[in-house]
Amino acid sequence: MAHAVVSTPGDRKNRNKAGRGRKKNIFEAYLSKEDVSAGLKRGELIQGPLRINPKKYHEAFIPSPDGARDIFIDGVVARNRALNGDIVVVKLLPKEQWKVIKPDGNDKETEATHESEVPEEQLRTCLPRATVRGDADSPDVIIEAQFDDNEAENGQENLPNMLAEDIKKLSVEANEKVKDAERGGMQGAKPEDLPKVNDPRLLPDRFLQRTAKVVYILEKKHSRAVTGFIKLLADKNSELFKKCAMFSPVDHRVPRAYVSLADCPPDFMTRPEDYSNTLFICRIVDWKEDSNFAIGQMTKSLGQAGEIEPETEGILREYGVDFSDFPQEVLACLPQRLPWVIPPEELANRRDLRKECIFTIDPSTAKDLDDALSCKQLADGNFEVGVHIADVSYFVLEDTALDKLASERATSVYLVQKVIPMLPKLLCEELCSLNPLRDRLTFSVLWKLTPEGKILDEWFGRTIICSCVKLSYDHAQSMIECPEKVLSPEELPPISPQHTTEEIHWAVLNLHRIAKQLRKQRFIDGALRLDQLKLSFTLDKESGMPQGCYVYQYRDSNKLVEEFMLLANMAVAHQIYRSFPAQALLRRHPPPQTKMLNDLMEFCDQMGLGIDFSSAGALHKSLNEMFGADKYSEARKAVLTNMFSRPMQMALYFCTGVLKDETLFHHYALNVPLYTHFTSPIRRYPDIIVHRLLSASLGSGRPVRLWKEAIQEQADHCNDRKMASKRVQELSADLFFSVFVRECGPLESEAMVMGVLNEAFDVLVLRFGVQKRIYCNALPLVGFHFQKVGKKPELTLVWEEETPKQEAAHQVITLFTLVDVVLKADNAPLKYSAVLKRPGPERE
Repeated sequence: MAHAVVSTPGDRKNRNKAGRGRKKNIFEAYLSKEDVSAGLKRGELIQGPLRINPKKYHEAFIPSPDGARDIFIDGVVARNRALNGDIVVVKLLPKEQWKVIKPDGNDKETEATHESEVPEEQLRTCLPRATVRGDADSPDVIIEAQFDDNEAENGQENLPNMLAEDIKKLSVEANEKVKDAERGGMQGAKPEDLPKVNDPRLLPDRFLQRTAKVVYILEKKHSRAVTGFIKLLADKNSELFKKCAMFSPVDHRVPRAYVSLADCPPDFMTRPEDYSNTLFICRIVDWKEDSNFAIGQMTKSLGQAGEIEPETEGILREYGVDFSDFPQEVLACLPQRLPWVIPPEELANRRDLRKECIFTIDPSTAKDLDDALSCKQLADGNFEVGVHIADVSYFVLEDTALDKLASERATSVYLVQKVIPMLPKLLCEELCSLNPLRDRLTFSVLWKLTPEGKILDEWFGRTIICSCVKLSYDHAQSMIECPEKVLSPEELPPISPQHTTEEIHWAVLNLHRIAKQLRKQRFIDGALRLDQLKLSFTLDKESGMPQGCYVYQYRDSNKLVEEFMLLANMAVAHQIYRSFPAQALLRRHPPPQTKMLNDLMEFCDQMGLGIDFSSAGALHKSLNEMFGADKYSEARKAVLTNMFSRPMQMALYFCTGVLKDETLFHHYALNVPLYTHFTSPIRRYPDIIVHRLLSASLGSGRPVRLWKEAIQEQADHCNDRKMASKRVQELSADLFFSVFVRECGPLESEAMVMGVLNEAFDVLVLRFGVQKRIYCNALPLVGFHFQKVGKKPELTLVWEEETPKQEAAHQVITLFTLVDVVLKADNAPLKYSAVLKRPGPERE
């Protein structure tokens, strides 16, 4: 489709400027590449990823290189046409223009624009779906292996608590809370200590936040695609009215844009009201210095706002997810002779494990089975334990069209209702999937372990297996909970005749016992686990609409699989780093952001919470030993877990040859020196690279041909796509929960207060794990009062009398207060609010 060119008023004025003067620019021209390069080298300019506050789109931030308070970019003009996620270069403004940090009690949002950033290994994230591995992929899987990509690393198996903008922003909002509460006092400054001065030049730096303006966009990370609505221009008499419409993005962080009427529906001009609820996709193609509005190009109509499929397509397009059919040149790389059989030469070159008792444990609906387990007791009382991973690199050869597309997609993307696969279905669900009773090519790690989990011996190699049964997490959990009861064949899926239910039963129990020891030792050694509430949905098989919604339970069967995936990933990391110290693709997790962590430490101290932040292990111990097992304690733990996730940084893929300091390889959450991803090659491209490295290290594959720079470039791309897929997964869960509230609400739940501002407070809705902000001015109150009790913020709500004889009810809101809320759909599509219920006598 040919797109019309939009000519804005600024364009015409510039063309006709002879004698009339050029239209005054709104934005500054960008610096030249040479000036930017020189300024960065001299330290006069700073670069970093731009984060725009989703709640207050005029506020933006970039991280400070020294880990101190984020640098503030105030307003659209200072942002200079950069979009959320772009890598920008900024110039600091003079000190007199720096932001004075107000005393606490303000409703100001500050650096709380982080999306929740907790790595997979630290979050048990689970979000059971309802159908495909993608849907289900996360139902019960929680292994870092399968668990990082979709599930766990950030929330797939259950989006780490990102269910909704609010949810996502919970991370944000409560962070704001923390920030709000701390803003003035957290740095050791009480409101009364703050000098009564407005000139930043006269204040100590601890009362200031540096401000800056964008002078260059180094990399446009934002896709420039956005969903929104079209409207006629307001001025019907203008020349532009006949040529352009106004596109208004749903995401207010993206500018409104002029779009050509030629690209709008034919009857839009005459019947604009027919399209008031129609979602369109628009791509921002330009944004000139002299215009408040960008220039957009309409790409397609999605459908009605608020409906699942149009909204889902909008999410995928906004985040640049390739969901197109696999092209013919990619499909031509797959085996053409079907049914495919293992070639004789592969049988000769691999260790044959087909007679071993090997099985998979996955969600019941999983279709892409990329890991299997085995465990047999040896004569000396020790165990041979195996992790067997689909040998995807056998089918995905380097430099083929299939390899190129997989590297570009970098990850499968798991939505609530479906999966967008990295690889074609023939590989994902057939040839690579470790389906039961089928010979499959694998890469295995075998250990000789003591019953306590101590490694006595280790072997890596290419193998052939034949899984004897496809167990679900429920099957494995039943065996763990009833160790004396062997399930009958009728209670299990089909089993290979070469193995008995008793053999499988005891293998699962022995794996469970060893996994408990491994897990216990990991936490003794200083690992951290942040278990946030995760939402799962049940979907109607016909309509695909959400029927039910519940918080997912992470059980011993999940932990069993997770422990051995972690063990395999760590073992492979050491093997490839020993062999290729300059080319290994590993995964590091930086420590928490210094400023945010210090703020949180100060906040906990003010609230009288004895949390030890000195290390990942100390934090884990504090969180798990501070509370009892009653419901109130569990809720407090959930609130704190959410707060502690906020300073956490994302785990990152990297090439060892590019990072000179080996201490930077460290994985904070796992507290191990080396870690990688090996166990999910069907849905993660880095695992395919790691398989190639491992094969080369064993002398059974082609030598590593990539330079360290090329490996780092691929690692950077995988990091970008992982972040995008994580956000897409969160938005998908957000979408389904919003629809669930609309279709099945109002929904009542207990909630716990997680932050108190002077005119609002944030709650964690315990039944669903979502977070919402409740504003005092939206409640039927006679009045409300904010105060500090000691250092703790407190709101007192005075409710209107319901009857003439009834006295006004007083309700005190402070951190960890339990309240009752009702979630109700708003009039706008996909919006819902939390309404505070009037307290009963026990809540007053």
